Amino acid sequence: MSSSPARAPLAAGFRNGGVSFWYRAAGRPDPGPRLPGPRTADVCVVGAGYTGLWTAYYLKRARPDLRVVVLEREFAGFGASGRNGGWVLGEIAGSRERYAARHGRSAAIALQRAMFGAVDEVVRAAAAEGIDAGLVKGGVLHVARNAAQRARLAAMVGEAREWGWTDDDLVPLPAAERDARLRVEGATGAAWSPHCARAQPAALVRGLASAVRDLGVDVYEGTPVVRINPRRGGIASAVTPYGTVTADYVLRATEGFTAGIPGHHRDWLPMNSSMIVTTPLPAETWKAIGWERRELVGDMAHYYMYAQRTADDRIAFGGRGRPYRYASRVDDGGRTGPGTIDALWTMLTAMFPAVADDGQVDHAWSGVLGVPRDWCATVVLDHATGLGHAGGYTGHGVATANLAGRTLRDLVLRDDTDLTALPWVDRRVRRWEPEPLRWLGVHAMYALYRAADARESSAPNGRTSVLARLADRITGH
Repeated sequence: MSSSPARAPLAAGFRNGGVSFWYRAAGRPDPGPRLPGPRTADVCVVGAGYTGLWTAYYLKRARPDLRVVVLEREFAGFGASGRNGGWVLGEIAGSRERYAARHGRSAAIALQRAMFGAVDEVVRAAAAEGIDAGLVKGGVLHVARNAAQRARLAAMVGEAREWGWTDDDLVPLPAAERDARLRVEGATGAAWSPHCARAQPAALVRGLASAVRDLGVDVYEGTPVVRINPRRGGIASAVTPYGTVTADYVLRATEGFTAGIPGHHRDWLPMNSSMIVTTPLPAETWKAIGWERRELVGDMAHYYMYAQRTADDRIAFGGRGRPYRYASRVDDGGRTGPGTIDALWTMLTAMFPAVADDGQVDHAWSGVLGVPRDWCATVVLDHATGLGHAGGYTGHGVATANLAGRTLRDLVLRDDTDLTALPWVDRRVRRWEPEPLRWLGVHAMYALYRAADARESSAPNGRTSVLARLADRITGH
């Protein structure tokens, strides 16, 4: 029987919710001007997160004469784009096997290579626009902490080789090199990939919003979209309380908030993820931990974690807390329950015991990400209706949104490119089940994952728990 998590020590200025720690220095943005009345555009984008802003950015870069309008319910970067773990990760948001089943092996490999390129494109575009988002391309470390995780790590490397990854893309690390980079308590194995960069998420999305405005895009904040209409008489529209925007194309970029759009309640499941960030850690703590190269860090658990060393020497640490709210409810002001904070602190200090002596939790927050029924991201544009969308990134959205934005650009402009040929384009899957099946399925999945991790932590045989396989079967993960 597992013990309860230790109570997390909270800093004197501890904050819970109110968006994320990433906004602490600059403060929570006030929404900009809302839509002043009816507007006509060539392209209307719904949602001012990474997907919507990258789409607007690349459209205006390609065609400066285009009239592009972005509508945002809160402020640019309010959702996952300003709350995530800062992983600009070059891994497919979905299953390469599922993409290959419909489009062939070479198409899935092309999507993977495009994702590798998206990491470099985010870094390049941020530099070109003068966006200071703390971007450091230190790669990502996948760490195993028991025999079953080590076996999954070896299998991951082997499968990557079968799909064309080389030692330049993913390499197992000998114990000495692993510990020279980062000392994780109980580590039994690690592999490193260069295809990941650290980012300060809010700085990236706010800088991108500024760049988009400088290009001449109208970004209207505090403007909820209550309905999206397909083309009637050659024009589509997005309806708001302050006026309707009519456009040749209306592109939905609402990711984890998609369930709030009428007609899309069961398209993507809004999965909740939670984070804590420590107070700045002293030099002696970093000496015990290492982490000089600023890699992103994740583990091979089923109930997995993700972390970064921030630019000001904190640890930002995330994982699933309360994974899903009944009926696809999406936001509670970013607040995180005490039990989740304690659980994340217990996980963090188990991996890095030195933090327990000198660190405290300075901020906790939560946000939602979009999960399609088959767990594979999509980019869709229907020229007949004038409607399009992109998302369902399953937590891989920082880099994937950039690729989606460039792909939507090419689809809107009717350019036949390598991007429009990728296997996630026009991918359509069935919707999630109605309640209470949706709630029961997701919570059963994560209960089984937690139980599987607990069993594997003490099992010497290196086999993945049958409970995890059952969880995958329940939800198609």
